[in-house]
Amino acid sequence: MEFAFYLSGLVAVLATLGVVVSVNPVHALLYLIVSLIGVAMVFFALGAPFAGALEIIVYAGAIMVLFVFVVMMLNLGEAVVDQERAWLKPGIWRGPAVLAALLLVILAVTLWRGDIGMVIAGETLTAKAVGMTLFGPWLLVVELGAMLLLAALVTASHVGRLSTPRQTPGRDASTKEGA
Repeated sequence: MEFAFYLSGLVAVLATLGVVVSVNPVHALLYLIVSLIGVAMVFFALGAPFAGALEIIVYAGAIMVLFVFVVMMLNLGEAVVDQERAWLKPGIWRGPAVLAALLLVILAVTLWRGDIGMVIAGETLTAKAVGMTLFGPWLLVVELGAMLLLAALVTASHVGRLSTPRQTPGRDASTKEGA
């Protein structure tokens, strides 16, 4: 299991470097997803399958959904379609595909050797243990965090739908749209 830990950590670090040095946002996103899956594999190797599953579901899944929304919002027309075709050439997928294949090989070797029960150290973290910790001694902190997130959501909703549109620089404030 130590082999899986170190190799998954190496893949996560290399993929994170790919995120940092990528000029294209699509390439950076692909590397970021591989990095998050690598971190999830580290959690699995450490004997925290619940944390690993949450890493994949919350982070990798949420980032993909966020990216889909950004692509939908930034749909600028025909010029963008040609640019997206150029981004999705097979050569772009080589780096993330190699790192993801390495993670798949690590997982297959670990499952084949039967090292699933062997962890580096510690106990397996279950959903019940997380719930007991969060809603036991840390209940007040969790509730305060939820209130803060709710306040941020309400604020973002109100800021996002201003009743008067902003005037662009150089435009006369007395002119109205459509007049």
